[in-house]
Amino acid sequence: MIKQRKIIKHISNVTLGTFISRILGYIRDMLVAELFGAGFIADAFYAAYRIPNLFRRLLGEGSISASFIPVLTEYIETKDKEETHELINVIFTILLTIVLLITIIGIIFAKPITKLITWGFFPDKIELTASLTRILFPYMIFVCMAALMLGILNSLKSFFIPAVAPALLNISEIVYVLFFSAMISLPEMKIKWLAVSILIGGFGQYLIQQICVLKKGYIVKLKYDFNHPGLKKIFLLMIPITLGFSVDQINAFVDTICGSFLADGSIAALYYSNRLMQLPLALFGLAITTVALPTMSSGVAKNDINKVKETLNFSLRMIFFTLIPCMFGLVVLGLPIVKLLFERGRFDAKASEMTYSALAFYSLGLIAFSSTKVLSSVFYSFKTTKLPFKIAVICMMINVILNIVLMRPLRVGGLALATTISSWINCTLLLYYLRKKIGGIGGRKIFVSFLKITGISIIMSLFAYLLFIIEYPYYILKVCIPIIFAVIFYIYLSKILKIEEYNIVQTIFVKKDISIDTE
Repeated sequence: MIKQRKIIKHISNVTLGTFISRILGYIRDMLVAELFGAGFIADAFYAAYRIPNLFRRLLGEGSISASFIPVLTEYIETKDKEETHELINVIFTILLTIVLLITIIGIIFAKPITKLITWGFFPDKIELTASLTRILFPYMIFVCMAALMLGILNSLKSFFIPAVAPALLNISEIVYVLFFSAMISLPEMKIKWLAVSILIGGFGQYLIQQICVLKKGYIVKLKYDFNHPGLKKIFLLMIPITLGFSVDQINAFVDTICGSFLADGSIAALYYSNRLMQLPLALFGLAITTVALPTMSSGVAKNDINKVKETLNFSLRMIFFTLIPCMFGLVVLGLPIVKLLFERGRFDAKASEMTYSALAFYSLGLIAFSSTKVLSSVFYSFKTTKLPFKIAVICMMINVILNIVLMRPLRVGGLALATTISSWINCTLLLYYLRKKIGGIGGRKIFVSFLKITGISIIMSLFAYLLFIIEYPYYILKVCIPIIFAVIFYIYLSKILKIEEYNIVQTIFVKKDISIDTE
């Protein structure tokens, strides 16, 4: 119970920080949707935004976190502070050099790169996308370095500031839209200055975490040492992990390519639906994964396999407890939520329906998306990276085939469904091979928990729908009242059925044992 309470405390820090950031993110998305809608300009912007995000995920929060945290945790557990400090400086220097080179190349070859992922765009749309790509590429430098700071802070068991840091990106965009966009008349220039605001926010995201690392006693500076043993370990882990994460990004690019052949607004609809789906995924799934990786890495470093199994078992059950009700809730109330958040200005009813069609299918994969990250983290903790990569490649090919098959009958929803199906296959294969590697992980307990939570989530979603069909004087009440009372009802049912995950969370909050780590 003590270990579980400590994990919950860390998860609560990540969840709180992420919640603040995501709420600001939705305010930003609402403002951007109102200003640009889901059409020509929005498609160009989100297509351009996806290109530097590819490298951000590959070199930043993806492979850096997965390869750097296990090695850094090992250094923290087994070596002195001076050796740990040296490793941080070496990795900082090498990563900065790599992302600077990629950024320069990306700016020079922005147009050919743009053409590669937007085959269906006409020339004017490609031109605007390429211009935005040139502006946005330097953003990659800031977020990759921010991801490195995140890895350091998470390894030191500091979770709140890394989780809330992306809020600075959202604040920068919100300030631009509210106070400066009206000064610009041409829509093309408005969207370009929005891209500039992203650069400013990205720098802030890096700076605040750099300051926190400094407070932890680590002065980050340039140090070239290509023969450092820690660098070699990270590099050997990073190659297959980067390739594995590149599979996810290839899937995203395939979605973009396929979306470029569909109706105007399809790429924007994918973006907005993904953003909505990402809220519960980030608040709970990502929070759990963020805490699980350093915790399991510490268990491996101490050769405590039981700690790894216990952390994994508890993490999966917490994913079910938090995300299964979210999955049913988004399917039932997804369209009203989209309408409430985005349907104003240039974002019309057609855009809402298109966004919901993707959201409903994405929501069915919530458990798979999150469980896959946790299961992959176990392999990364053991510094086993080739198997997750091989499975990811198989699932990528499945996703590509399903995209082609499903995009005609289901349009943008078919692209989301393809992602969901391939993610469930990925999750199933990882679980199968993980059990072969480390043995049983308490599957019976996990399955019983899954059945109970699914049952009460179905009852909760029916309750929410009955509340929704009642007439209300304001649309915001029609959406918010069913959500609020459904959450209360879900908590009540969890208490009545004595769901263990609820009891653990409730015990900690009742004892006011949640502390916020602000460093």
